[in-house]
Amino acid sequence: MSEFMTLFSTYDVLGAFKVNIELTLWSALFSLVLGIVLVMMRICPVSSLRGLASGFVEFFKNMPLTIIMVFMVLGVFGQLKFQFSDNFDTNFFWLAVCGLSLYTSAFVCESLRSGINTVPLGQAEAARSLGLGFMQSARIVILPQAFRGSVAPLGNTLIALLKNSTVAAAASVSSETSSLMSSMIENDASKIVTIFLIFAIGYVIMIIPIGLITTWLSNKLAVRR
Repeated sequence: MSEFMTLFSTYDVLGAFKVNIELTLWSALFSLVLGIVLVMMRICPVSSLRGLASGFVEFFKNMPLTIIMVFMVLGVFGQLKFQFSDNFDTNFFWLAVCGLSLYTSAFVCESLRSGINTVPLGQAEAARSLGLGFMQSARIVILPQAFRGSVAPLGNTLIALLKNSTVAAAASVSSETSSLMSSMIENDASKIVTIFLIFAIGYVIMIIPIGLITTWLSNKLAVRR
């Protein structure tokens, strides 16, 4: 117990977890918006949009996240000279959010598409028979049911995003958990077991509630057919 207290007093462990939570929340928001746009493109009647969305999803879904993060630093910032802020920490924080959002949006799109597949074809046909256009049908009829059918996969995607936020170290975010853990091991190698337990327990505490809530929502919102 004394080792735990010593490490907590020496290092800003809670601050590091706070950074990862902020990365996760912002990335979840942007990836959800982009994922909705992508899934709308994938089911729309315009073949070029379907092809563009499919290419985007397949590209980012199969691209290692570390490579995306490194590209955000060396490519977007280093070569293209794009930056969000003159402040070092703020700039690389948002670059990491962009990388996480691009990567995660592909999985959000696939999760929503799995929910759309649970919507009976007759629902869309009924919407068209009422004179609703594609956008109206998707917004009023299809997407609400798709969200109810994709709560569980979206929850799994959120859990994966929270764990993937540790890769932000590759985007030069120096205040998140994996960077702090490396620093702690380097400076206090004799306490490596305690250090591991701190971060392992921390992520378990954050992830288990997400799993419980999404399981409850999945059962609560499931469409009974």
